[in-house]
Amino acid sequence: MKKYLIIAMLMICALILSACAVQENSNTDTSENDNIGTNNNSNLKEDETEMKMNVQIGGYNFTATLEQNQAVNELIEMMKESPVTIEMSDYSGFEKVGSLGKGLTTENHQTTTTEGDIVLYSGNQIVIFYGSNSWSYTRIGKIDDLTDWKKALGSGDITAVFSIAE
Repeated sequence: MKKYLIIAMLMICALILSACAVQENSNTDTSENDNIGTNNNSNLKEDETEMKMNVQIGGYNFTATLEQNQAVNELIEMMKESPVTIEMSDYSGFEKVGSLGKGLTTENHQTTTTEGDIVLYSGNQIVIFYGSNSWSYTRIGKIDDLTDWKKALGSGDITAVFSIAE
């Protein structure tokens, strides 16, 4: 009888502990996931601190909104010294890839890119997209206005010049 009572008490304790763990996880998940999947620009203070970058390809000029991460901070430091010029090759009909000539800090996440995304690949390759791909990248930024984007990128190699927007 004692044996059954002890087993029953252990089962009740296990149920109580698992219920506490589920409630604790659901509380943290809610706060962490509140902004997932939303593009909430209602925080004016955040909007005021958005960093912009110019992307020049041939005679075309674009502006990109930059992410907030260490790789972007390091790229900004490079652009403060002088504009960053990258020779880029077409890859698979959806992106242009070029060596940055220097490694940046990576914060890779599995990402599905879309047209206009700018990412860091392998720590030292800048990739700009005119199509879509899923891979593990560090996000750098996104072109704000895609008018003439595909036309600027064309079908062959390009030279892209990245600089800090005034």
